[in-house]
Formats: sequence, structure tokens, C-alpha cells
Amino acid sequence: MVFSHDTAEVQNSSDLDQSIDHFEHALDICPMDHPCRPAALFNLATAKFLNCQANETYLDLNIPISIFQDALDLRPTGHPDRPVTQLHLAIALLYHFAKRGIEADHNAAKELLSEEWPATSMLPISLNQLVDRVKWCLQRDDPHALDEVISLHYDALDNMHACRRQLLGNLDVMLATRFEHRGSDEDLDQAITLQSESLALHPVGHPDRSSSLNNLANQLFTRFGHRGNAKDLDQAIALHREALALRPVGHTLRSSSLDNLAVQFSTRFDHRGNVEDLDEAIALHREALALCPVGHTDRPMLLNNLANRLSTRFDHRGDAEDLNGPGEDTESLNVAMHHFEAAANFVPGGLLFRLRASLSWVHHADLHRHGTELEAYETSMQLMDAYMSATASISSRHSAMKDFPNTLAADAASCALRSGDVRRAVELLEQGRTIIWTQMTRLRTPLDSLQTHSDHAAALVKRFRDLSSLLDKPPAIHVDGSPSVDVEAAATRYRRLVENWDGVVEEIRTMEGFSRFLLPPMFADLQEAARDGPIIMLIASKSSCDAIIIKHTQPPTSILLPTDLEKLTSLVLVLREAIGKDAGPIGNQIALIKGLRKLWVDVVRPVAENLGGFARRGSRIWWCPTLLFNFLPLHAAGEYRANGESLSQQYISSYTPSLTALMRARRSHERSPSVPFAAIGQNCPAGAPFTLDCVEPELDLVRSLLPPPLTVSFTKITSVDATKSRALHALQDNTWLHFSCHGTQNFNDPFKSAFLMRDQPLSLIDITQMDLSLHQFAFLSACETAVGDFATPDEVIHLAAGLRFAGVKSVIGTLWKVTDSTVQRLVEAFYKNLCEDGKMNSKRAAQALHQAVHSLARDKDMPLDQRIVFMHIGA
Repeated sequence: MVFSHDTAEVQNSSDLDQSIDHFEHALDICPMDHPCRPAALFNLATAKFLNCQANETYLDLNIPISIFQDALDLRPTGHPDRPVTQLHLAIALLYHFAKRGIEADHNAAKELLSEEWPATSMLPISLNQLVDRVKWCLQRDDPHALDEVISLHYDALDNMHACRRQLLGNLDVMLATRFEHRGSDEDLDQAITLQSESLALHPVGHPDRSSSLNNLANQLFTRFGHRGNAKDLDQAIALHREALALRPVGHTLRSSSLDNLAVQFSTRFDHRGNVEDLDEAIALHREALALCPVGHTDRPMLLNNLANRLSTRFDHRGDAEDLNGPGEDTESLNVAMHHFEAAANFVPGGLLFRLRASLSWVHHADLHRHGTELEAYETSMQLMDAYMSATASISSRHSAMKDFPNTLAADAASCALRSGDVRRAVELLEQGRTIIWTQMTRLRTPLDSLQTHSDHAAALVKRFRDLSSLLDKPPAIHVDGSPSVDVEAAATRYRRLVENWDGVVEEIRTMEGFSRFLLPPMFADLQEAARDGPIIMLIASKSSCDAIIIKHTQPPTSILLPTDLEKLTSLVLVLREAIGKDAGPIGNQIALIKGLRKLWVDVVRPVAENLGGFARRGSRIWWCPTLLFNFLPLHAAGEYRANGESLSQQYISSYTPSLTALMRARRSHERSPSVPFAAIGQNCPAGAPFTLDCVEPELDLVRSLLPPPLTVSFTKITSVDATKSRALHALQDNTWLHFSCHGTQNFNDPFKSAFLMRDQPLSLIDITQMDLSLHQFAFLSACETAVGDFATPDEVIHLAAGLRFAGVKSVIGTLWKVTDSTVQRLVEAFYKNLCEDGKMNSKRAAQALHQAVHSLARDKDMPLDQRIVFMHIGA
């Protein structure tokens, strides 16, 4: 199990290619039951593994790993050749782990090496002893196991001189790994010392000298990045130069050496500003790119690197010299953008690499206001959607979202506005926001109209539903919360399901009337969301803050708002700090009033003034905020002085996470003669520090205000009966809901936000697994049920939004903590307004809340922050 940091080079790649051809032919003539098939598989896997090492095509390592596994499957326990197959598969997995960092590879290798080995082995006895001891260390669940492995290798250095070069290479890798995990300068220095000794064992003329030079240069470059010692960088460049000289034109690793050297020249330019280094880096990147034709796996990385450097040189010179035409031989910003685009569209590069390349394209195109800026944004959002759809679980999607700019959709819309295309801005906002929710709802798309087209269409619908059901199923979890299946295997299976699902979707799009099935909606379709009143989309971008007013039959209007990101950030903080402060009678919450006045002047009043021309006073409007706007109580903005203006005097405000969500909320369904209504209350949940004394009285109050049993079928679940399981059943079986309990917003993992029940929380992730598309209304009388998280604000992840996306048409939630006194008074006023004519209509919920809040304004004992804590989401 001895491995080195940089594999020995294959001197004649054509010989290796010829070997692969021969081994593939041998496999072709050995059917499944042929006794020589395992050997044919093993030989082919070995050749392909060597080929990956020689050409540094790490993305292709899955191929030999898969073939080694096939060979191992045909060599069961007891087979004389099983140990050698296990060892080679383990080495390939460890090599893949070293290059890609996939933990499942490391675990699989450990499992292979943990099996009992025969007394006679394919390795010399001294190496076997080392392997056995290394295996024993790695099998232990101990963070210090690596320390023992390193110590074993140091001992072996004194006794196994014939393997000294390999052992030095092993130690170099392991010390570098320990440095990456612990940051110990001593490990890095020792790795460099050992690599220097290894270089001495590869004198001029040695076939592996270029690899040793490359390894030492990389370690010195790492130390430069850690300490900033210019001598390390200069020495690394000198070593890379020597390695490059040993890899002439035609050498399989020349392009890799060219790129390594270019990166280090670029780094030296960044630190010293010598433009000659930058010019040298660009020349090296160009030569490396020329050696990797279209289709080469390294081409997208090289395109991306060259594009970055060209853009850097344009920044540095600041003149028109780099704007002379699109040719690849021209020093131009246009060429840089061309390379970014090519990297982003290189399908074999994989979704993650392409997404990162597209984001680099966005960054540089935006920086220079280049003509491809909008195209870059559009490409990035398409790739973001594709990458997220291939991510298996909801929580992992949310975690992945944090690795990418959360301003992408807003910045794209701002770019479209700068070009004067308001409709495109709306489309981009809809496409680039609420990605997690959108992907979940795609898997629950009804296709009843397609099913009647033909037998083939019906078969397509069934396959779509079957695959969607499999993709929508949550991963199996142990009681302790850990996955019950191999994470990497599950992810691979999920990606295959996604590929099959994509294929079915593409076939559905060939059917008449379904050409845009599940594609991002066009503005003409989105405009339907404004059927019952105008929608205001608020855009918070680094370049400007804007409002777009969408009207049902008229062109959209954009408004430049007199604020910016810095002012919005300050306003959000001011309002958060003001909540609960000086919470006496109205008029005493001075900080809150100042914040709401600022919100009125900078954001809401410019919108209200534009609405006055077509929206009648007292009518409904919908807010669709982005980024920081998500954390502002827009419905409560006003002057808060005698005879002063406020939004609530003019319009009834609702919110919607997206335009598509609002359109879904308006879909009509047959209603049962008797409305099934569940009131779920929990006054003493598991782990709560105190009880909620008003839960039982609140639910009894709700029952007393609802229409009689012929109209409403009422169910109350409280106290010991209000468990997670009972609550889930009630949630599924009743189309009207009222929750009265503790609510928690988990800002680190918002999908763990929950209603607290008697035994365990009813979490947002539980709600997302439910189909509530027939549900009409939910009143969430709990704290913080409509608060998102700051890391991914445009995903709008909170309990109220979760119920809305699961299908509930109309939801009332809270922006912050709410008191028992507020709940009692507001609940009474709300249900009186809602049910005043003896009928149940969820479309009246926003107006009923609006009237209830206004009636409480006369109550001088209620603090302002409690009057404005409730908000309405949906139709």
C-alpha cells in the first residue's frame, strides 16, 4: 500500500494506449462465465488506472475503480487472487480520495484492507508488516491514527532502504494532509525537508525527476501561501521551470506543468505587481490551452485560468489595449469573456466546475460592464438550478447554497433593468429565487391533462410520477440522526434518478402543448399572478435598489428607490434591535417608530405613490421581496404622527415568496360541504422552560367564533394528545388549521425550524414531505414562524413559507416573538371578521387580519411591535 504524491511518468503513452486496446479486446472475447474474465478485468483496470495517473485525468478514475470492483466481485473470499485485487482497488480508491476528497472512497479502502489477508502475499514481507500495522491504525476511530501511521513510516525509513523513495513520498503526503487539518508549521516544514531528500534521490537523468521537482515546488508554494515568504515562491517557480524543461513538447504532463508554472507567476504578480510575471503567466496559460483541444478534460480549467488572467491584465492596464477584437491571439477582455463562456458550457467538466466558471464569468463581466454580462447571469442561474437538482437531500441543498453568492438573482435582475428590460428582470428573479422550494414542487406537478393525450402520454405520466416519487422521498435516517445508507452511494443513485427524470421531462416537452413543461416561466405567464391586485418585487442589489410593479394587463413599471445595501443593512439592524425595546403604550417605542418612518420614506412611499394611479384605495397588494427586504415589515411602514401617512391606510398587504407560488395558491379545488378545521395546541412541549397558559383558552375561543358544525367540522388536539404524530395526521386530514404552541426558527439549519409538540418537534422538514395542495388556511399562533435565515434569504425558509409551498393557500405567521395578550385579542378580532357572514373563505384572510390590526390600534395598552407582528402570505 505504498503510494507517492506524484505518480511516476509513463515514458511512452502510445504503448499504454495500445495495452488498453489489447486488454479491452481480451475482455470482449471473455463472456461473463469465462474463467479468464476476472484476469481480463484486472489487467484492463490496471492499465486504465496507470493511464489516469500518467495523464493526470483524475475525473476518469471512476472507470478503473469500477472495473477493479467488477474483477473483485468475480474473485470471492478464498480465491487466491482476491488479495491482490483488493489491494489494487484500495490503492485506486485512496488515490481518488487524495485527488477529490470524497470520504466514501477513504472508507471503502479501509473496509477492503480490513479483511483477513493470507499468510503469503504479493508484497515483500517487510512491506506486509508495514501494511498490516497501517491498516490497524486506520481502522480505529481515533483522530490520532494518522500520527501513528506517520510514526510507522519514520520507523520504516530506518529499516527499509530499498523502499526509501516510496516511503518518503508517503510521508510527504501524510504530513501535508496533517498540516491541512491542523495547520502545524512543523509538519509543512518536515514535508518539504523530506521532499527535498526525495529530489536528491532523483538526480539529473532520473526518469521521475520532473515529478519530484513538481512535488517539492507545490509544497513550497503551499508554505508561501501559509507564511508569505517570497523566497519560497521564487524557489517554487525555479523548480517548476526545471520540471517544465524536462517535459518537452509531446510529453503527456507538459500542459499540467505549464499551468502550474502560470499559476505561480500569477500569484507573484498579485504580490509584487510586476506586469512581466502576468504576461509570462498568460503566455504559459495560452500554451497549456493549445495542448488541450476541445473535449480534453483539463480544457475548462485552463480556459477559466486564462480568462481570469486576461481580465486581471485589463484591470491593471486600464486602457483600451485589451479591447481589440475576439481572436484568441489578441490580448483582449473579449477573449477572456469568450474563455469563461467556453468553460461554463463545457459539459464534460461537470456541473460544479461549470457553475464556478460561470460565476467567474459573472464577476468579471459585471466588473467591466461587459456585453456578455446578462448572458453570464443567465448561464449561472441555469447551472445553479441544475447543480441543486442533482443534490440529493433538502438540507444538503441548503448547505450547498451557502457556498454561492446569495445575491445572484437580484444582481441579474438589476443587470436586466440597466439594459431597460423590466420583463426579463422579473423572469430572472423568478428563476433564481426559492430554488429549493421550486425543485420540490416540480416533483409534485399534476399532469392530468397530458394523461388523456394517448397511451404513450399516459405511460410518460406514470414514469414521471414514479421517478418524482423516488426523488421526493427523504433519505433513510437512523434514530441517532445519521444516514442509514452509504452517503456517496446514495448520492450516485440520486444523480442517476435525476438523469432519468430529466430524460422523461425532455420527452414530455415534445408533446403538443407541453413545450415549456417545467421550464422557467415567461413574463406573459407570470403576469397572471397579478390578477387580483398588483405585485411589488423589491430588488436589493449592489448596483441599485429597485421596485418593480407588476400589473395584470399593463406593462411592468420599475422604480429606482432612494436607498442602497448599506442603508438597508442598517435599517434591518435598527428594526431588529427596536423590537421589544420600550414596549409600553403606543408612542413610546421611539426607535421602532423611527425605523418604520425610514422604511416608509426610502422604500414604501415611492411605491405607494406609483400605485395610486391604478390601484384603488383599500384594495389588496402583494409584496415579493428579495434579500434584505425579506426582513423588513413592509406592511407596517408609515409616518406614525398625527394625520401622517401609512401604507395600511391605503392598501391591504400580503406577501408571496414567488409569483409562481401565488399562482398555485389561486388554483381552485372542490370544497367539501363541511370545512374540516383542526386546532392544534401544545402548552408544555418537551424541553420547554415554561408553559403557555393561554393555549387552551385560545383554542376554545377559536371554536366559539367559527360557524356551527354543519359548516365546520372542528377537531381540537391539545396537551398529551398533541404529539408530533397526531399533529401530522391532523395536518393531513384537515384543510383549515390553527396552531397555538411554541415556535422556533433555527437560523443555522432553517429546515429544523419547528412547532414544539409534547414528545418531539414537528419540523419544517416534516412539513415539506406532505402534500397539502387541497388545504385552504393556516393560522400560526406561535413565535417567529415567518422569519427566514440571513445566509440564504431568497430561499425564504420558514414555517409559514413551508406550509405555503406544501400547498396551503393562505397562511398567517409572525415576524418575531408574540405575547399571549396580543394573541388573545388579535385571534378574537381576526376570526370575528373572517366568519362574520357565517361562511369560511380563505381569500378573506388578508382583509380579516388587516381589519383586526386596525381595531387593535385603538388599544393603547398594546405595544406597536405587537400590533405589527402578524403578516399574511398567499392568496
